Amino acid sequence: MTVDRDQVLRTAAALLTRKATATMDEVARAAGIGRATLHRHFAGRNALVKALEELGIQEIEAALDAARIEEGPAADALRRLIAGVEPAAGLLAFLVTENQLFEDDVNDGWDRLDARFSALFRRGQEQGEFRIDLSPAWLTEALYGLIGACAWTIQDGRAAAKDFPHMIAELLLGGARRSVET
Repeated sequence: MTVDRDQVLRTAAALLTRKATATMDEVARAAGIGRATLHRHFAGRNALVKALEELGIQEIEAALDAARIEEGPAADALRRLIAGVEPAAGLLAFLVTENQLFEDDVNDGWDRLDARFSALFRRGQEQGEFRIDLSPAWLTEALYGLIGACAWTIQDGRAAAKDFPHMIAELLLGGARRSVET
C-alpha cells in the first residue's frame, strides 16, 4: 500500500487541531496506517510537528497572497486575510502553541509570516487607520492569538463558524483602530 504523505499530514493536522495531545498511535489510526508506517515518514512527534509547521506556513502564505493585503484600505485587507486564514485557523492555533516547545529551532517561515502581517499593520498605521501606540509586532501576535482563540471557541461549539471573520476582525479592529478625539 502506498502512503500519501500529504494526506497523512492533513489527517494529523485535523486530529491535532481537535486534540493537541493526540499520540502518534492515534495519528496513525486516524490516517488508517500502522504506527510503524507513520514512523517511517515521521521519526517521532517532533518530526511530525515540523512537517505540519511547513504545511501550516504554506497555507498561511497562500492566504496572505490570496488576500491581496497590499491593496485597498488596510482594514479591508485585514478582513480579507482573516477570512482567508479561516480554513487553516485550527492548524495555526496548534502550531503557535506547539512551537513554544521549539524556541531554539525556529522555522524561517514564521519570520516571513510575521514580516507580512506586520507590514499590513504598519501600512494601516501610516495611512492613519490603525493606532500608532501599538507596535505592528504586537498587533501580529494579537491576531495570531485571536485566530487561535476563535478556532478553539468554534471547535468547542461556543460560537458559530460563520462568525469567524466577524468576531476576529471586529475585536481586533475595535482595539487597533485609531480614534480621533474631538
